[in-house]
Amino acid sequence: MSGVSIQELDSAVTEHNGCIRITCRVQPRASRDAIAGMLGNALKISLTAPPLEGKANAALCAFFAQKFKCAKSAVSIVSGTTSKNKIVEIQGLTRAIAQEKLT
Repeated sequence: MSGVSIQELDSAVTEHNGCIRITCRVQPRASRDAIAGMLGNALKISLTAPPLEGKANAALCAFFAQKFKCAKSAVSIVSGTTSKNKIVEIQGLTRAIAQEKLT
């Protein structure tokens, strides 16, 4: 990870109805799965999966489930399923915990 600070994450991580939402910019077909820093107000995520047939979306949900040690079913994409810009919702987390695990 390229040193994302909590201040930078303020614009990317929000709370919504008892869940957190993370604004992401996804880079498919990368050499490894990783947080690649910030791009504007979005957290840049590199994924090895191709952007075909929902593979990158599934990889993004699996990436966050592993990062936050939660079930894959707790992670969903609420906006941008066909775009590089996505909003991911994760149930059962607070904003403070999410920001801590992402820094």
